[in-house]
Amino acid sequence: MNTKHAQYMLTVLQEGSITNAAKKLYVSQPSLSQMIKLVENNLGAPIFNRNTDPITLTFAGEKYIEAAKQILTINQNLAREIQEINEEEHGTIRFGIPVQRAMQVIPYMLPKFKKLYPHVNLELFEHGSATTENLVLEGAVDLGCMTTYPKHDELNYILIEDEELVLLTSKKSDIARRIPSGTQIDIREAKNEKFVCSKHGHSVRNTQDRLFTTYDIHPEILLETISIEVGKRTAVACDAVMICPINYIEMSPDMYEFANVYPIKGIENRRSFYLCHRKDLYLTKYMRDLISIMTAVETPFLHS
Repeated sequence: MNTKHAQYMLTVLQEGSITNAAKKLYVSQPSLSQMIKLVENNLGAPIFNRNTDPITLTFAGEKYIEAAKQILTINQNLAREIQEINEEEHGTIRFGIPVQRAMQVIPYMLPKFKKLYPHVNLELFEHGSATTENLVLEGAVDLGCMTTYPKHDELNYILIEDEELVLLTSKKSDIARRIPSGTQIDIREAKNEKFVCSKHGHSVRNTQDRLFTTYDIHPEILLETISIEVGKRTAVACDAVMICPINYIEMSPDMYEFANVYPIKGIENRRSFYLCHRKDLYLTKYMRDLISIMTAVETPFLHS
């Protein structure tokens, strides 16, 4: 299998179309289409269902992509092992992390890491937890920080911290007038409130949507945002509500003067923040040391 071809085929699948993949790869669409035909002819079977949007895999295509991922991982691992032999303290870590978490983690972690490895570059991929997890699975990033739960056998999940989701609201909202702050509530108590929400793809939004479906409520959505910091302050300013990780509220203790906080019934599992990597990824010494920094006991960003 040609590794360049394998990478191009993975890009087509990730981008959902040959047109989008060609743009990302900086090649013409006809040349990419020709390469796909060549790979399919060599394989003896079609790889893509071209009549779907986004493009999908045939059964043979699923086998090809599975093998392609394995081969690319082996190739990357070999390159890293040789690089570590030749240049023990040089390299790049592709590091995935949600923007909100990056605000907490990077200022703590990067100075310590750069002191150990001044010539190792940290390339950031800033996306929500769901996207970050997929990027780690695909091998597009080496290490990823995300709020999730262990669900993929291919990944190694290293626990950083547990956290709790709560309902945040202005003291002027209807629910705040009815129920004392700190009382555990059923989410239906807020069904008539306006919600500020994390955008789709964020783990908080996934939990929220499951609660809405379970209890069959359809509250008004005032605003969707990728930023929990924007969301929590907007919810309080607009007398709305937001489902929010409690540690983000504890980062801004001044908010308690203007806001009520309610634990939520029906969320069986606490959210957990993990550092993840593929189990088949070769971890260089500088990767192992970065993991050690992230998992150090009593790290400040866990208690901000």
